[in-house]
Amino acid sequence: MLLPATRDSIARAAVLLRQGGVVAFPTETVYGLGALAFDARAVARIFEIKGRPSFDPLIVHVADRSMLQEVVGVVPAAGETLIERFWPGPLTLVLAKRPAVPGLVTAGLSTVAVRMSDHPVARGLLEAVGSPLAAPSANPFGRLSPTRAEHVARMLGDRVDLILDGGATTHGIESTIVALEPRPVLLRPGAIAAEQIEALIGPLERVTPASAVRAPGQLAQHYAPATPLRLIDPGLVPDPERRRAGVITLRDPYEGYSASRILSRRGDLREAAAALFEMLHALDALGLDRIDAAPVRESGLGLAIMDRLRRAASR
Repeated sequence: MLLPATRDSIARAAVLLRQGGVVAFPTETVYGLGALAFDARAVARIFEIKGRPSFDPLIVHVADRSMLQEVVGVVPAAGETLIERFWPGPLTLVLAKRPAVPGLVTAGLSTVAVRMSDHPVARGLLEAVGSPLAAPSANPFGRLSPTRAEHVARMLGDRVDLILDGGATTHGIESTIVALEPRPVLLRPGAIAAEQIEALIGPLERVTPASAVRAPGQLAQHYAPATPLRLIDPGLVPDPERRRAGVITLRDPYEGYSASRILSRRGDLREAAAALFEMLHALDALGLDRIDAAPVRESGLGLAIMDRLRRAASR
């Protein structure tokens, strides 16, 4: 069931969640698929609905510092600095978890990924429920993240108890994930540029493809459309190969493709990140043989864009 996000529908969603239901809701990044974080049976439904492997941990969403204390133990000094600057907002921190957090949420790890959204619907839902929510993106595992309620409805349908429609998301790309101990590590680039974080707490170590999974979104194959995608300079693609393909670029148009999407005619990486999944959903719906994606510079939010494109292309 899909309903506009109103005070009444949020209250209805809160009742469903307290009864062990699963609800899709908007955040400032992408739509999340939420269940009570302390209800292991409800959390198991998230994995079932998404077809998500149990070794991939979930993000826990909190409304305030009081709710954060239910989920994590001590927050290190660097974490306090980042919370003060970026929360509420699209930053996820990996912190030592409290024993009450089910192992299914954290894939058996001693840490938990947690964030505080600044989206009014997400915040309203958390306040109405009064308890932390485990909520990965509201899509089948490995597929494109949803930036509109209709994306959730198309991909998951009536497997979800309720979908709250809050319109298009603002950032359009997932949160940045940072682990802090034993040293600060960028686990997933996202809506907050790594450079902004480093300006506050110093250099962030980068994970390698062989690194163990410590947070959501670290698997090599992820964020993929159903249509095969390759990361390539479209200018090198021969004309015959363009006829049944689509192309997505930062700002430069390319002739001869069946369909074309430009992320930002100004070359603005923030605008491009916000449009990325929306444009990929549009191309994916056209029944093309392939999507060609042009690389962007890997600085600022370009790092997050290239991260998503590489994972989509690895499929």
